[in-house]
Amino acid sequence: MLNGRRSHWVFEMAAVLAVSVVGVGLWQAAVVLWDIPQILLPSPSQVLTAAWENRGALAKGFLSTATAAVLGLSVSSVVGFITAIVLSLSKTLRQAMYPYIVFLQTVPIVAIAPLLITWSGYEFRTVVLVSAIISFFPIVSNVTSGLLSVPEQYIDLFSLYGATKFQTFLRLRIPSALHHFVLGLRISAGLSVIGAVVGDFFVGGGLDGLGSIMTVWQNRGRTDALIAAVFASTILGVALLSFVNTFSKLFLGRWVRAEQSEG
Repeated sequence: MLNGRRSHWVFEMAAVLAVSVVGVGLWQAAVVLWDIPQILLPSPSQVLTAAWENRGALAKGFLSTATAAVLGLSVSSVVGFITAIVLSLSKTLRQAMYPYIVFLQTVPIVAIAPLLITWSGYEFRTVVLVSAIISFFPIVSNVTSGLLSVPEQYIDLFSLYGATKFQTFLRLRIPSALHHFVLGLRISAGLSVIGAVVGDFFVGGGLDGLGSIMTVWQNRGRTDALIAAVFASTILGVALLSFVNTFSKLFLGRWVRAEQSEG
């Protein structure tokens, strides 16, 4: 069984690597065959060279953006979970508040970022706030759904044994919602990175995030370094998603597996 899983993992990694090699090869071939100027599309080797030459700035930007994304995701997780609990307790409150939460999600973050800067200033906290706002809705939506989707027979069983509403909520509804919480976290992990980069774009100034250095390199016509920064932000998104998956397996695995097996 273990050898089978290992073979499957090796096959998946080989497939991913093969697609990457083909993609890089096509990229290199397009640059050479069509003689594309470096300012429009540099070759993979030029991007690697730019990444190495600017490794200090990329590392600093990666750390700054990662910190903002993790803090934003943490804030949205805590506030989103609490909001979902409040919404699940009252149908009237849920019907009154949920449209505004949806409205907050539908407003483009680039439209409200300048307003957030007016309120919060050109500070790192503004980048965290942008990241938290853009990653807030998936948490609320998924956790609320999980809290309200507990089968009635389980609720009746708790009532049969004399459990109070608070005990039922704490020991049945919340554990049942953890699987939905993880699903929301997986979506919000990528969104938090997007929010942190967008926040950097607008805040800029003295901050060293990936969005800020992207703006500088774009203005200087450094397309090779700009693409290297894009890859760095992509790596950050994958790393944060991997962290969420690892966290869910280590700390929430028992409840998540139970919910998945029942579903």
